[in-house]
Amino acid sequence: MKPAPPAAAPPSSSVLLRKTRLSPFFFALLAFIFFVTILYGEDFSCIFGQLDFDQPRHLHQSISAKKKSEKLPFAIGETERGCDIFNGRWVWDKESRPLYEEDECPYIQPQLTCQEHGRPDKDYQHWRWQPNGCSLPSFNATLMLETLRGKRMMFIGDSLNRGQFVSMVCLLHRSIPKHAKSMKTFGSFNVFTAKEYNATIEFYWAPFLLESNSDDAVVHRISDRIVRKGSINKHGKHWKGADIIVFNTYLWWMTGQQFKILHGSFDDEEKEIVELPTEDAYRMAMKIMLRWVKKNMERNKTRVFFTSMSPSHEKSIDWGGDPHGNCYNETTLIEDEEYWGSDCRKGVMRVIGEVFSKTKVPITFLNITKLSSYRRDAHTSIYKKQWNPLTPEQLANPASYADCVHWCLPGLQDTWNELLFAKLFYP
Repeated sequence: MKPAPPAAAPPSSSVLLRKTRLSPFFFALLAFIFFVTILYGEDFSCIFGQLDFDQPRHLHQSISAKKKSEKLPFAIGETERGCDIFNGRWVWDKESRPLYEEDECPYIQPQLTCQEHGRPDKDYQHWRWQPNGCSLPSFNATLMLETLRGKRMMFIGDSLNRGQFVSMVCLLHRSIPKHAKSMKTFGSFNVFTAKEYNATIEFYWAPFLLESNSDDAVVHRISDRIVRKGSINKHGKHWKGADIIVFNTYLWWMTGQQFKILHGSFDDEEKEIVELPTEDAYRMAMKIMLRWVKKNMERNKTRVFFTSMSPSHEKSIDWGGDPHGNCYNETTLIEDEEYWGSDCRKGVMRVIGEVFSKTKVPITFLNITKLSSYRRDAHTSIYKKQWNPLTPEQLANPASYADCVHWCLPGLQDTWNELLFAKLFYP
């Protein structure tokens, strides 16, 4: 719909008494403003009306340069008008949650199998996300698999994105006969194949998206992290041909207020390394990612998603708890609707909003941060495989080795995929 022209200002007494000759330049300027308003009015509304950089929780969930009248690939419907599926509440639902059982899905890594590793309760499995004023469509494994027939779906990023990848596999694998599916790992890839559908769901390890000194999929615990500027093609060459991509990158950038950026190559004898404010380094990565998407993804055939920061719960003082505690032994949700943990940098959320709002690249933003921040109960905590023997000091203080970053499966990340499903088919 074309915006209505601005209302005319009340005429002054001098205009009523005499005619004033207006210059041709004035008419040209009015025509230009009217033309730009019609052409870009919707984009302006999206950028200035729906983004709030000072309040990251209000960041609009789907930042896209496509016009609303243009059907997105794979869409079969649309979300109810005015419905923000990322704004809502958690409701107890023991009848329909969990969506699968832990021991039914053989693909969950031992770092995420909380029941197998002794978690005494299952309450974290029984919460369902309920958007305000509307409902999420039910996850339909058959629809997803039919949509993926002959296609590639890729999750690209860090171990949190790998958790979402595994969740997606668990949501789908029961609909596939045992002989018609496989999971293989090689290098940076984990590839689940649905043979009868000629479809793959893949995870690719690239915690910064750009080339870094943490790119080894197994040995990557490096405290002095360095990212090479403009180096996305080292990884990006493996992403070409994907039909649906889900990116994430956040946690690995959070090493301090400054971040090291390499100019040149990791093979150079003398390396030129500069330090940038972390938010500037992150902004650089976002712009490079979007340039790669613009160059390599066909906007009429593919979809690209970006998952926002996954909150950790390392400091229970954030929610009024023990100053020395964390997510360990937490079995209830945070009820404060305004809660925002110290681990989630609002500045990074603003960077995402600023960069995405200026792009013409169609990308859908999955804003999982706020809804996940309530879930201090859903982390793996101490209920996971420990790769090294625990010391007597650790055993005496379980909070000291609790993992308050990753999430139990089944659990919260299944909801992330329900949101992905909704935005893929009902944008």
